[in-house]
Amino acid sequence: MWKALDIEEWQERRRSDLAGVGAAVAAIVEGVRKDGDEALYRFTKEFDRIVLEDLAVTPEEFEGAYEEVEDSLIESLAEAEAHIRRFHELQRNRSLWLEEVEPGVIVGVKTTPLDRIGAYVPGGRAAYPSTALMTTVPAQVAGVPEICVCTPPPVHPLTLVALDIAGVDECYRVGGAQAIAAMALGTESIDPVQKIVGPGNVYVTAAKMMLREHAEIDFPAGPSEIGILADSTADPAFVAADVLAQAEHDPHAGCVLITTDAALPAKVGAEIKRQMKNAPRRSIIEAALGNSGYVVAADLDEAIAAMDYVAPEHLSIQVADPLSTLNAVHNAGSIFVGPYTAVAFGDYASGTNHVLPTAGFARVFSGLDVHHFCKTSSVQMIDREGLEWLGGVVETLATAEGLHAHAESVRIRRRKKD
Repeated sequence: MWKALDIEEWQERRRSDLAGVGAAVAAIVEGVRKDGDEALYRFTKEFDRIVLEDLAVTPEEFEGAYEEVEDSLIESLAEAEAHIRRFHELQRNRSLWLEEVEPGVIVGVKTTPLDRIGAYVPGGRAAYPSTALMTTVPAQVAGVPEICVCTPPPVHPLTLVALDIAGVDECYRVGGAQAIAAMALGTESIDPVQKIVGPGNVYVTAAKMMLREHAEIDFPAGPSEIGILADSTADPAFVAADVLAQAEHDPHAGCVLITTDAALPAKVGAEIKRQMKNAPRRSIIEAALGNSGYVVAADLDEAIAAMDYVAPEHLSIQVADPLSTLNAVHNAGSIFVGPYTAVAFGDYASGTNHVLPTAGFARVFSGLDVHHFCKTSSVQMIDREGLEWLGGVVETLATAEGLHAHAESVRIRRRKKD
């Protein structure tokens, strides 16, 4: 179960899962495109074994959810929401900045929030109120006026309380690829969105990739994964605990330990067996451990290079000098530095976002943040002084490219007398 890995083979397997569900997802997308709400009811009955009476969660259901959630949980959600909001407020751009870079030449950037976004919050095996916060709070901080949430039925009261704390009141009880199709294409009940964010299983991720021409997406965010960089100073119990925490997410989750200590994997394997004996989600963990294992590297440089190839969703650094290793790492969705920084802190309450690229996509994508919910427009202002300063350059280059009208559009202004 806990075994040595070939990193390239492991990474290829993580990617191939998406291709394997392509035909099924395409059929679901076409069903929603053709039949709208009726398809959502049909697929929910087929896949979730639930017969829905309506799609939208009502205000009364939001209000009633508080009666089913303990006060301590409500308080914890409120505190987590405050931390998430504070972290993302630090990322917010100025709505407009302008800078005079040459006499009479002013350039800048105007930042505008998107009008309507869709957030997917997983459900089914567990409630994920933390994901409800992670996907909607940054959008609110960015200034998005309309936030649509889809989550599989039955919608858990914890999820509704989290959304209410975040200030979001548009939620639909639909999950899977059909939810992504509904938000991207629109149905009778669900208006289309400009962008879709949030994690999900391989069907959800494949649907997001398939529908990018209709709605922008954040990034591929499929089954969860962790990479752990460790040396001989790492505590095997801590490493095993991080592996199990990731493995309990999903049978398709993946965990990889890359270490310079040849003795560590066996110690971690023993700890995994000991710690999982009474795990409530043991069957899920066992399935995920089939996707997991370890690599022994010759030295730390080799270990870092191997982990950069993996580009994990979550990276835990448990080595003697973690800050130097942090500086050397290039590819990871979110990084957890030092032995006491459990990934669970980022999942819930440190304020950083837990919606992250998976399957090696952290090589090119960043985790969810405020900037995902905005678009920018470059701005330029040229006065008479700037016209003289830059006009000759533009005329020369436009003439060289054979674009006479471009050159003339500047030249006619230069000839104009004030």
